[in-house]
Amino acid sequence: MSAGATCFASAEECFSEVVSFLEGDEAASLDHGELEERLEEKSREVFRRLYQGHLDLRALREQRLGEVKDASGVARPYAEAGHARSLGVVFGGVEVSRFAYRAKGEANLHPADAWFNLPEERYSHGLGRLAAIEAARGSYDSAVEAVWRATGQKVPKRQLEELVRRAAMDVEEFYASCEAEPTGEGDVVVLSCDGKGVVMRPGSLREPARRAAEARSAKAKTRLSKDEKSGRKRMATIGAVYEVEPRPRSAGDMFPAGPAGQPTPAPEAKNKWLTASVAGTAAQVVSDIFDEAERRDPVHERTWVALVDGNNTRSTGPKPRPEKGAWRSRSSSTSCM
Repeated sequence: MSAGATCFASAEECFSEVVSFLEGDEAASLDHGELEERLEEKSREVFRRLYQGHLDLRALREQRLGEVKDASGVARPYAEAGHARSLGVVFGGVEVSRFAYRAKGEANLHPADAWFNLPEERYSHGLGRLAAIEAARGSYDSAVEAVWRATGQKVPKRQLEELVRRAAMDVEEFYASCEAEPTGEGDVVVLSCDGKGVVMRPGSLREPARRAAEARSAKAKTRLSKDEKSGRKRMATIGAVYEVEPRPRSAGDMFPAGPAGQPTPAPEAKNKWLTASVAGTAAQVVSDIFDEAERRDPVHERTWVALVDGNNTRSTGPKPRPEKGAWRSRSSSTSCM
């Protein structure tokens, strides 16, 4: 039997068990919803064993390296196979086995971790991505439940918070590595800035707001009433820069008469860039927005359009040189181009 067949034998056995279940009387007695639920659970185990089988095969194929040194140049002359670590993936828990390169008094090195791009924490990038998506939609408690519903994996709340923080740390590197979409000479550079009040934990409030929050008594145990949110928020400033190809439209283009009419497509944003800050000042976010716009159009050859509201702190900042490009400011968050 080949090494691959040995590694995937458990997955094949699990798949055969699923087929036997579907052929049996128990599956025949279930309605479609119950069958769907049971099959979803069993299929996760099949894929978990397939994932584990692939990891086992990689471990068998890993070759010992002739020389391994750390970043400081300290060698690890000894190597031991079979050093395992846990990894939580979207299908369940698996074990990653690899060579450990060792030296007396020094931490072990595992080059295979870098080749496989393993995370520092126990949870995979797939679980981290899902945690970040769900946390952006609501509370951390809701995100924990959403991850469990989607994967069957119970990620504790504290660990989920860390996953979301790690995802946020990669934002600047993400923008730096993104390949820009091609732009035309007539494309407009759009700058947008707005503020959003965010309900904070008591320890993260500024001192005046914290005292005001402590002076109020909560009406409900699990949520804040509408009038209780006053004095519990800090203002987050959000800014964006993107480019669009102008598409002039009239009111008739956007709202065509008659049921058969089709509206003219709206402009599509390209090369979107976003920044936000709760702890910082609005002026810094505005400065960052202009820095990004300057990077895209350093000599101001293109038209810039700013979308801001009436808050003075978000409508001030360095302005482009008027002799190099056009500048237009709109008071609403939408425009027709």
